[in-house]
Amino acid sequence: MAGKELGVAIIGAGRMGTLRANLVKEYPSTQFVGIGDVTAEPAEKLGAQVKADLVTTDVDALIHDPRVNAVIVSTPEGLHRDAVIKSLKAGKSVLVEKPIAITLEDADEMIRVSEETGSSLHVGYTRRYRDCFLRTKEQILQGRLGRIYSLHTRVYNARGQMLAILNRDPHATPVIDILTYYIDLVTWFMPDNPPVSVVARGKMGIFEKAGHDAHDVTWAILTMRDGAVINMGVCYSLPLNYPALGQSDRFEIVGEDGVLMLDDDHTDHMLYTEKGIPHPYLSDRTVNFAFLGGHSAGDWAVGSFWGGMTNETRSWLDHLTFGRKIPSTTPREARRTLEVTLAIEEAAHTGKEVLLGN
Repeated sequence: MAGKELGVAIIGAGRMGTLRANLVKEYPSTQFVGIGDVTAEPAEKLGAQVKADLVTTDVDALIHDPRVNAVIVSTPEGLHRDAVIKSLKAGKSVLVEKPIAITLEDADEMIRVSEETGSSLHVGYTRRYRDCFLRTKEQILQGRLGRIYSLHTRVYNARGQMLAILNRDPHATPVIDILTYYIDLVTWFMPDNPPVSVVARGKMGIFEKAGHDAHDVTWAILTMRDGAVINMGVCYSLPLNYPALGQSDRFEIVGEDGVLMLDDDHTDHMLYTEKGIPHPYLSDRTVNFAFLGGHSAGDWAVGSFWGGMTNETRSWLDHLTFGRKIPSTTPREARRTLEVTLAIEEAAHTGKEVLLGN
């Protein structure tokens, strides 16, 4: 099949940038790969790994390189804005990691620039691309649940991963960095029924003692425009040796005509080994017993990376190459998710109901 040739710049040579770069490099339409990071060592390491055509600490120069027509922004959350806006103004298509930003003002500016320039912007809410959630969306599209009356979801993980995330970016609390995936799924499953109010409660302790303004556990109730009730929670403070290697989650959706129960805890994928299992997020940690399959990005197997991030990245590249329609999160969907995410944090800290501007 003939299609558009791609020159892709990956901005940010951390864990997500590394995965994206490997996927981009093996995509058939890719003719140029550039790696940009403000720190030379990780950029050079990743550049050597994927045999990049250009490795640089001059991110602006890479974005404006005429060989580049698409940009992946995999920087820390608070640094998304500048790289995204520069890329959009340069006429490049952009995929940015979730959340779109950490403030609504930054999200609004990205949306404004994308719409003014006509440059496409997608946001990497990778869990949309897991098989179980794609199947869930299909049942809703087929009308098998009917009008949704209520939805319950929660996600668990061990505290070591959350502490590493908070040490990387203190703004990336369990709600902003993790629960945001599930807010995105809720709004994707109910696109014409936005949330209008939020109440939430949280409990501090473990992360606070480590110097972070983050709740160990947060539970929220969202009321949707038609009165449907959404109950959702996150707890990334389970004991250090809890065997999850990623997100352990559940969804329960009750509709007028059907009900869907989704168990994504991965307790049916258990491995014990005396040789140790590398932790997918904590490079200096191995475990002997683990629930497999919970890593939100996916897993390495038989020499390739498989899972949600692979599906999402290749789908985005298909979109750029062939114009294929894809289910990736749009900037306005990401903005709504951010609004709800920030409202949950506010409600949990103040104990007051937060009304949303829908």
